[in-house]
Amino acid sequence: MRRGALAAALAAAALLAPAAPAGAALPTIKHVFIVILENEDDQTTFGPKSPAPYLAHTLRAQGAFVPGYFGIGHESLDNYIGLISGQGPNPYTQADAPAYVDFFPGVVTNADGQAIGAGSIYPASVANVVNQLDAKALTWRAYMEDMGKNPSRDAAKTCAHPAPGSPDQTQKASANDQYAMRHNPFMYFHSIIDNQAECDANVVPLGRLPGDLVATSTTPNYTFITPNLCHDGHDSPCANGEPGGLVSANAFLKRWIPKIMASAAYKDHDLLIVTLDESAHGADACCGEKQGPNTPNNGGPDPGAGGGRVGAVLLSDFIKPGTASKYQYNHYSLLRSVEDFFGLSHLGYAAAAGLKPFGSDIFTNPGGKQLPPVRRPTIRLSRPPAGCVAHKFKLNVVATGARITVTVKLDGRLVRKTSKHRLSVTISAGHAKPGRHRVTARATDRFGRRASQSRTFVRCGGGY
Repeated sequence: MRRGALAAALAAAALLAPAAPAGAALPTIKHVFIVILENEDDQTTFGPKSPAPYLAHTLRAQGAFVPGYFGIGHESLDNYIGLISGQGPNPYTQADAPAYVDFFPGVVTNADGQAIGAGSIYPASVANVVNQLDAKALTWRAYMEDMGKNPSRDAAKTCAHPAPGSPDQTQKASANDQYAMRHNPFMYFHSIIDNQAECDANVVPLGRLPGDLVATSTTPNYTFITPNLCHDGHDSPCANGEPGGLVSANAFLKRWIPKIMASAAYKDHDLLIVTLDESAHGADACCGEKQGPNTPNNGGPDPGAGGGRVGAVLLSDFIKPGTASKYQYNHYSLLRSVEDFFGLSHLGYAAAAGLKPFGSDIFTNPGGKQLPPVRRPTIRLSRPPAGCVAHKFKLNVVATGARITVTVKLDGRLVRKTSKHRLSVTISAGHAKPGRHRVTARATDRFGRRASQSRTFVRCGGGY
């Protein structure tokens, strides 16, 4: 979320990419897990110096990386609304709805399935994905971290929202409650909040997730997970003193993703998606995204049709580790994909002509064939000569793994870098000062996993 008045109307051409292949033999997905983080562009999140190495390197190596994944607007709420309904931005959702206001008039939709008007709470006539799941007797649940921790702000422990027409008291975090309703899109549809019993049963605190993961029968078909304002990376530093940003988001993922991946449901025709709502800078778009119709500029306050490039990681037994897609997707593509998995019709902009769901570029193991485990690279590093070293000596490095890069350093200074699995490096001991010194070899494989070994030697005095 970034504050600021909406920019004046500016036309911007969508950044188009080749359409992703739909594929002839895509897998049958029974469970979808979606985790949404906040406000970073793809280069920051997934770059070599990412503050979130678990996401950028570990998880990316285990599944499919989509660098060309885009948000659909700015600020936050319009992206969350689009993820579950296909509705585009309007001035209220672009401003993150500080007031909880009914969408008006909202009863007329255009040819793109868009409700015409403005506001944040959509009328019951505007459908969302959980309405579709209900109609097919499929299960869903939204897990919101910190929801209900402070009754003076959140009003309830489940299905937490104020009365329509009231201000949103969760716009800022407190030290003991960092829930943000604007990151909980399910509270913005009358078709959900007006059914109190179902809403209470399905929009719940995050702490209920471990109990639901115990068995496939208790795990929803559709799971939507929203961390609090600290753990989604939004705040930095956090109201409770944590560092926030991608550092805290990384810690959240390291805690929760292994719980999901260890569950029976994850191993039974699953898909886990981790992405971000919007980029920190820019309003680039993809996939033919249209401006409006309820706003002159989807990317406000930045000029542009979308929410910028954020990247995404997808994990599944139907995906070979290390998969990378060259195609582009956005939040509407994700919604369309979910609808296709569960045999649902397409809502709003998810029904746009030419918009492709995740395809064979993602599902590179469509039969779910059990793949051999991916192991870290290993290194055998010969020991330098014993005793006092005054002259050159050779150090033999043998590295094993897939597409390995090997670096050898002396006291942190690069001596040699190669893509060979076996090399012999000559160390000039005479170039080092008398005293103890360290030789380190590191192997990095194509999945970003690393292994290293070190040896020490003593450089004695005297000439070379």
